[in-house]
Amino acid sequence: MTRLVVVSFRLGSTDGVSIEATKWIDAFRSLGHEVTTLAGDGDADIVMSELAIRASSAPNLDKVTEALVDADLVVVENMVSLPLNVAARDVLYRALDSRPALFHHHDLAWQRPEWINEPPPLDRPLWRHVTINDLSRRELLARGLDATTVRNVFEPDPPLGRRDATRHELGLTDERLMLLPTRAIPRKNVAGAIRLAEELDAVLWLLGPAEDGYGAELENLVRASRVDVRRGLPEGFEIHDAYAASDLVVMPSTWEGFGNPVLESVTHRRALALFAYPVAREIMSYGFEFFDLADVAAIERFLADPDEGLLARNLDVAREHFNVARLPERLAALLEPDVTSIREPVAARL
Repeated sequence: MTRLVVVSFRLGSTDGVSIEATKWIDAFRSLGHEVTTLAGDGDADIVMSELAIRASSAPNLDKVTEALVDADLVVVENMVSLPLNVAARDVLYRALDSRPALFHHHDLAWQRPEWINEPPPLDRPLWRHVTINDLSRRELLARGLDATTVRNVFEPDPPLGRRDATRHELGLTDERLMLLPTRAIPRKNVAGAIRLAEELDAVLWLLGPAEDGYGAELENLVRASRVDVRRGLPEGFEIHDAYAASDLVVMPSTWEGFGNPVLESVTHRRALALFAYPVAREIMSYGFEFFDLADVAAIERFLADPDEGLLARNLDVAREHFNVARLPERLAALLEPDVTSIREPVAARL
């Protein structure tokens, strides 16, 4: 049995990093490893507020070192990937300097305009790096870091959700409902979703809040449109209900590190219209059939006469290539050779 500590800015939340970290934790435990969690915020065995994204003070090196002292391996979830808490990142680097660590990169700083000149993460002989897409892996390689791609994975048979009850809660009957299951920030391109909803005469349901100072711009977009825009998930309802209630899922983002709603739309058997951002093209290369955001005529035809065969084929692809049931074996392969030894080359893609 290996003793692992998983450390993150936050855990147990609805953000993509938290969700994927939980899947990794479950997979490690299924392999028989002992897992302790450490985070700045949220649901963790040890909560150290100085590790949070908006912490007001730097963490104490001795306290961080003590939290990691019994670990055979430390798994770091995105904490050195983006400069969201530089003081915490630098203390973590010092605490891990001569310890085995696995860095799980969900994003990389230079992929965002405000951090275009940020240097790559540090590296040490006992450290390994994992990315969730090949684009990031190649970008790290160009900067001198070897990494392994382990894509996000999903439950291919999620709960069905309550279509009628959810639509009733929203006050809908026969209206078309288009789901945008993301936060509202500039790169999510809410304006693109609103334009598509206008052309399809659909109600747009934006699940996530406005963040990063985007609230005023979002309100202006909504006021200027003729689209009925619904916001947030009603109390007592879950994400599965939102997918069940929808007729179409839309992902107009110009950039995503992965884009979990892409696969969630597939596993919930819903058609998807998206802008083909770079990592979406990687996902599509497996054989998925999605609609281009601009192909309104094709989307209209599908909504008028849904093709269940297309949804079934997409689900088959997800079950084969993005199945959460395969995550333990992928992580077991990632941990070979022994995680406490000097790093040896691993396959570029699992």
